[in-house]
Amino acid sequence: MTTTLTVEGMSCGNCEATVVEALEGVDGVTSATADNETDSATVEGDADPLDLVLAVNEAGYDAQA
Repeated sequence: MTTTLTVEGMSCGNCEATVVEALEGVDGVTSATADNETDSATVEGDADPLDLVLAVNEAGYDAQA
């Protein structure tokens, strides 16, 4: 399953890496990417979208599923 999140607050590659690290720490995620140009993150796996949003928010960014 693919889940796309809107992520606000990313401005560079380091921001993207922080978001990806946060997402990959969620149970059920098999892979994740983030793109500050499009303010989005894409996640593969069967993780609960709410858990994904919470992980990104805890990393300091504003996410919405």
